Amino acid sequence: MSNRYLLEIGVEELPARFISGALNQLKGNFKNMLKNERIGYANVETYATPRRLVLIVDGLKEDQDTLEEIVKGPAKRIAYDSQGYPSKALEGFMRGQGVKEDQIFTKEYNGEEYIYARVIKEGKDTFTILSENVADIIKSIVFPKSMRWGGKNIRFARPIRWIVSLLNDRIVPFDLEGIKVGNTTKGHRFLGSKSIEINKVDEYFDKLEENYVIVDQNKRKEIIKYNSEKLAKEKGGNLLVDEDLLDEVTNIVEYPTPMIGRIKEEYLNLPDDVVITPMKEHLRFFPIVNDKGVLLPYFITVRNGNDQYIDVVIKGNEKVLGARLEDAKFFYYEDIKNPIEDYVEPLKNIVFQEKLGTLYDKTIRIRKLAKKIGDYLEVGEETQRNIDRAAYLSKADLVTKMVGEFTELQGRMGMEYAKHSGENEIVSTAIYEQYLPRFAGDDLPTTTAGSILSIADKLDTISGCFAIGIEPTGSQDPYGLRRQALGVINIVLDRRLNLSLGELIDFALYIYVEELGLVFDYAEVKNSILGFFNGRIKNMFSDMGIRYDIIDGVISTGIDNIYDLMIRANKLNEYFEKYGLTDVLSTFNRVTNLAEKSTSTEVKRDLLIEDAEIELYDGFNDIEEKVLNHLDKKEYDKALEQFIVLKEAIDNFFDKVMVMVDDEAIRENRLNLLGKISKTMLLICDLSKLVKQS
Repeated sequence: MSNRYLLEIGVEELPARFISGALNQLKGNFKNMLKNERIGYANVETYATPRRLVLIVDGLKEDQDTLEEIVKGPAKRIAYDSQGYPSKALEGFMRGQGVKEDQIFTKEYNGEEYIYARVIKEGKDTFTILSENVADIIKSIVFPKSMRWGGKNIRFARPIRWIVSLLNDRIVPFDLEGIKVGNTTKGHRFLGSKSIEINKVDEYFDKLEENYVIVDQNKRKEIIKYNSEKLAKEKGGNLLVDEDLLDEVTNIVEYPTPMIGRIKEEYLNLPDDVVITPMKEHLRFFPIVNDKGVLLPYFITVRNGNDQYIDVVIKGNEKVLGARLEDAKFFYYEDIKNPIEDYVEPLKNIVFQEKLGTLYDKTIRIRKLAKKIGDYLEVGEETQRNIDRAAYLSKADLVTKMVGEFTELQGRMGMEYAKHSGENEIVSTAIYEQYLPRFAGDDLPTTTAGSILSIADKLDTISGCFAIGIEPTGSQDPYGLRRQALGVINIVLDRRLNLSLGELIDFALYIYVEELGLVFDYAEVKNSILGFFNGRIKNMFSDMGIRYDIIDGVISTGIDNIYDLMIRANKLNEYFEKYGLTDVLSTFNRVTNLAEKSTSTEVKRDLLIEDAEIELYDGFNDIEEKVLNHLDKKEYDKALEQFIVLKEAIDNFFDKVMVMVDDEAIRENRLNLLGKISKTMLLICDLSKLVKQS
C-alpha cells in the first residue's frame, strides 16, 4: 500500500506575499523531519490558497528504518570489580542503552580498552512519528509579520481556524494549543460548504474543487493566464503579462474567473504609465495592448468565484477603476500646468534624511558627482550637458501631485513631465533611468547619461548613509543599500565602464563635507564602503562560477575598477581551470613570503654574485615589459603565462642561493629582486590567496 499523508492548515486570508516563503519552509522542514526520523518517502509537495497551506507526502514507509549503533562506554579497567562482576559504571551504561551483558564487547581506543555496546533501535510506526512532530513543524514556520490570537502562544501570519491531518484514511492527532485537528475542512468562503469531511487523502482535491476551491496554485495560475489571454484575443489584443502580478493574483483567489472590463477612451489620452500603474499596483488588473504595444480600452480582472452575476461585478470594477483614473487625470493635468523645473525649488522643503539634508541638497550632490563621473569617463560636452540637466531635474517629480498619490511612478513621471516641458529625449530618459535597476533582474539604464546619473544617485546615498553610521545589518537595510550597491556593480559591468570606485567614493564623501559640513572618520568610512562593495562583488562573481580563491586573489590586488576585476577574474579562472598549475603556486608563494621583507624594488646588477640570481634577474628583465604590455591590454592570462616562464629560474634561485646572508647589501639586493618580482606579479593577482585544487 502506498501511504499518503495530508496536512492542511486552515487560516484567515494570508497576504499573498507570505505564501511562497511559507510553502518553502513547510516543505523543507517536513523533509528534514522525515530524514531525521528515518522515514522513507517518495515525494513531498505543497499547495496553497489564501485560506490554507497544504502539504501532501506520497509513498511514506510504514515505520522508521531500524537503527543499529555502536556506542562507546566506560574503560574496561573500571567496568568490572576485582571479582570480575560488572561495576556500577558498567551497569549504568547497560541500563542507559537498554542492553544486556551479552550485547557488549571490548575494543581498543587510543591505547586503552573500552566497553562498547551494539544498540539496535527498532523503528516506531510512521503514524506515531507524525503525531509527535507535526505541531512543531507548523510552529516553525516564520513570517515577515506574525500575530497571536485567542490567548494562544503560537505566532502565525493569521489565526489558524482548522487543521486536517490524515494518513490515508486515519486522522493523525496532535496538540497545537487546542486547535481542532481532524478530517474536516472548509470550501470557498461564499460558494462552498462550511464543513467538508475528507475520508481519505485521495479524495481531497476533488472534494475541494466541488466546493469551489482549486488547491493547486499552478492550476489556478494556468486557468487565469489561459482564460485572460482568450478574453484579450476576443477584443483583438494581447494580455500585458506581469509575472509578479500573475503570481499575486493567483495567491489571492481560490476559484479564479477572469473577466474583461472597459476603460473610457478619454483616459487613454494620458501617458500609459498613468493608466497602467493604478490598474496593476492598486487594483491588480491586467492591461490589454495591441500587437504594437499600444494600450487598448480594456482590462482583465479576476474574480474569486464563479461567473454568476458577472456583468454586475464587471460594472463595479469599471466604476472603481474609473474613479482611480479620474484622480490620475486630475493630478496629471494639474502637474503639467508648470514646467518640470518649477518643481526643483520645492525640493528644499522635503527632507531626504535628517542628517543628510533635503532632496534639493541631494540634487546638488548628484549634479557634482555625476559631472565627476562624466569627466572620469571623458564623455563629450553635449553628453555632459545632458547629464547635468537630468541631474538638476532628477528629483523634481517627487513633489508633484501624481507621484504624491502614486509613489510607484517616481522617475516615470519625471520622464513624462520632462518631455512635456520640452526637454530632449536623453535628459528625459535619464531621469527615469536613475532608479534602474529597482530590483534583481530589472532593466538596466540604456543611455550613458542614465547610467551615470544612476551611479551618482546610488553612490551618494551609500556614501552618505555610511558617513552617518547607517549600514546594513542582518536583514535590516532600510535605505536599500545592498540593492543600490548591486545596481552600481551591474551598471558598471553592463556598460563596461572603467571607473575607480575608490576615487568616486572619495569625491562623494568630499561633497558631503563641502556641502553639509558633515564630520566623520574619512579613512574608516571609505574603507567600510569599499569593503561593503567588495562583499557584493564577491557574491556576484561567485554566482558567475568563478572560484572563490581567485576572487579573493584579484580583490587583494587593491584594484577598485569593478569591470577590470571581472575581466581579470574570468580570465584567470579559465586559465587555472584549464591548466591547474598547483606547482606554480608553491613557487610564487615562496617569492611572496620573502618579498615582504624587502624595502625597495631597486636591484643593483653589480651586487648579483651567484649565477642563479643573475639568471633570475635577466629572466625577469626579459618578461617585465611584455607583462606590462599584456596588463595594458587586459590580457591577464597572457601576463600570467609570462611569469610562469620564470618558474624554473625561481626554483633554481631558491635551490642554489642563500637569501638571508650576513652581508647586508647583498641580502637587501636579493630581497629587493624578489620584491620587484612580487610587486609586478601582484598587478595580475595575489597568488598567495589561491588554493591548490586536488
